[in-house]
Amino acid sequence: MAKKALGSGCSNNEDVIKEMVKQRYNDAVSSKAPKSCCDSNVCCGSDNEIYSIMTEDYSRLKGYMPEADLGFGCGLPTRYAGIKPGNTVIDLGSGAGNDCFVALAETTESGYVIGVDFAPEMIAKAKRNAKKLGAKNIEFRQGDIENMPVDSNTADVVISNCVLNLLPKKDRIFHEINRVLKPEGHFCVSDIVLKGELPLALRNAVAMYAGCIAGAVQKDDYINEISKAGFKDVKVVKENKIILPDAMLSKYLDSKNLKEFKNGKSTVLSITVTGIKAKN
Repeated sequence: MAKKALGSGCSNNEDVIKEMVKQRYNDAVSSKAPKSCCDSNVCCGSDNEIYSIMTEDYSRLKGYMPEADLGFGCGLPTRYAGIKPGNTVIDLGSGAGNDCFVALAETTESGYVIGVDFAPEMIAKAKRNAKKLGAKNIEFRQGDIENMPVDSNTADVVISNCVLNLLPKKDRIFHEINRVLKPEGHFCVSDIVLKGELPLALRNAVAMYAGCIAGAVQKDDYINEISKAGFKDVKVVKENKIILPDAMLSKYLDSKNLKEFKNGKSTVLSITVTGIKAKN
């Protein structure tokens, strides 16, 4: 049997997945959007469910702006990114600007931050937040991070927080990260991975995909793709087990399958990974 391509854990067409994710995040900042997963006509059905796995506390970090923190992350990549004054930093899936503003405080006025997001409502929200802060040396670009609107050899540091897992072509994304980094530049990414297989019902649930879980790939495959994209010194600097609540799992699994899943060897993990672009 042929090995599945990285990121093919969900049966949905790649374009459909990307459009669904884009719509979900557009809706998240829309004044008409429900305060939950997404519009019921897009992906969540009548329950409009959302499952937050964010456990990190940004509130004490310099540069933190509550209006920019929508709670969609699964880690705190800026803590391990080694951002220095004067660095150019790119944040992939920048959302309302949360990690960008923290990164900007670390790179100071001598540095520069570029946020990239493919949801236009998120870009608009981030620009409004930047204006409120009076932030300089920062910009937000709408675009697909599988084909970034950024020149090669631009960044000293690339960060991302629970975004790469949402998109199908994770191997393509890491090659793009490599392209936009300067030689010996580095990345720090927080994301969701698996050990063992998710039950089919969870892998096929679009609400779970938008919630970062159904699109997760195996941890070893994830790390291998990073190395194949041309990075060295790849390290998992933090790893947490994600506990999926029974109330959520029971929407997709009957009692027997729920028990088997909880007693099995499948584990959902939040990891933060770093790596350095190897010299050509």
